[in-house]
Parts: sequence; structure tokens; C-alpha cells
Amino acid sequence: MNGLENISANDGWAIALMGVSIVFIGLILLSLCISQLHKIIDFWENIGKDKDIHRKKYITPPRESTAFQAPVLDEESETIRQYKVLVDRLEQPFSLTDLLEFAERVGLYNPHSTINYLLEKKIIIPDKNGYFIWTRQ
Repeated sequence: MNGLENISANDGWAIALMGVSIVFIGLILLSLCISQLHKIIDFWENIGKDKDIHRKKYITPPRESTAFQAPVLDEESETIRQYKVLVDRLEQPFSLTDLLEFAERVGLYNPHSTINYLLEKKIIIPDKNGYFIWTRQ
């Protein structure tokens, strides 16, 4: 007997299947251990420091309200000045999407609401070509 006949006669297929199964299960367990390694390291580093490790790191803090808040009158001129500087960098006429992206990149507070406020107050007005113009100097 040679080759496949010899494998069949001596239960070689069952042994091969068992070997593949053991290797596959080993790889699954290894991947699970690696995926949870950050928790084990965090636990090891914080032994005795904090009784409630999980609440400290894995619970996100509450988000601020994103409801529309019109700028306070004292802050209105500062807000208008900030957006005027952005518009000057964009050159006129400008696109609202460009202004919005620029305001978000700079990190201004509530750019959607503020641009809407500027539109309502007619500080920013549309031109006839789909762009917008700043009216105040």
C-alpha cells in the first residue's frame, strides 16, 4: 500500500482533521487573547490605584447640548468678527460649504447654528450665482 490507501487504512484522515481542528482552535484563542490584551495591561498598570477601572476609562462623558443657542449680545460682535476673518480668507463671493468646513477646521463653536444666525440677520446674503456675500464692513 502506498499513498492515499495507506492514509485511509491507518486512520490518517481523522488524524489530519484533528490536527487542523487543533491548529484552528489555537489560532482563535490566540486572536481572542491579543484582542483583550489592552484590558489586561490596563488592569496590571492600575492595580490598587482605582477600584472602578472600567467606569473610569470606558464610559464616555455626557455630550454637551447641541441645541441652537443664539449668541449673546456681548458675544455677537466677537462672533461676527471671527466669521468676517474667515470670509476674508475665503474671498468673496464664497460658498457656505467652504465657510462651514473652514469654521469647523478652526474649531469655532456651533458653526451650523452661527451661519444660520448670520443668514437670518442678513449679514450673509445670497448672490444670483449660488454663492454668498458678506454685507457688513
